[in-house]
Amino acid sequence: MTGVANVSGSSVAYPGDRLGLPAQGPRSVAGFGRRLGALVVDWFIAVLIVSPFTGHPPLAPGSNSPWISAVFAAEYIVLVSLIGRTIGMRLFGIVVMGLDGRRLTLPWVVVRTVLLMLVVPAVIYDRDQRGLHDKAANSVVVRI
Repeated sequence: MTGVANVSGSSVAYPGDRLGLPAQGPRSVAGFGRRLGALVVDWFIAVLIVSPFTGHPPLAPGSNSPWISAVFAAEYIVLVSLIGRTIGMRLFGIVVMGLDGRRLTLPWVVVRTVLLMLVVPAVIYDRDQRGLHDKAANSVVVRI
């Protein structure tokens, strides 16, 4: 991937067109459903890890501990920086990569994760389906 492919000012045909990514298949921009599914799986994993230590059953009212957020963030930082994806991302067939096609470095994964935890930057996205957290880290989530 060499960067922006559609520099002529013509209309964008599909998400990822401006980034030089294919319309479908491997390395195409991951859709909202896959990303949301992966996020839910990763959050549930964090809940399952934390619940034995807090004494709250998973998904019970009042079981939203700040430890869940901490475990979730740690999972994201460790797994995305080491292998480019979390467990949920693996299950949904997506990966985080830099715009240069490489895996993100640890500092950029931390920036991306902090912005993801703030929620708002993750739900404001452009026509390439890149949230503000992706734009800040120069990353894109693509299908495997």
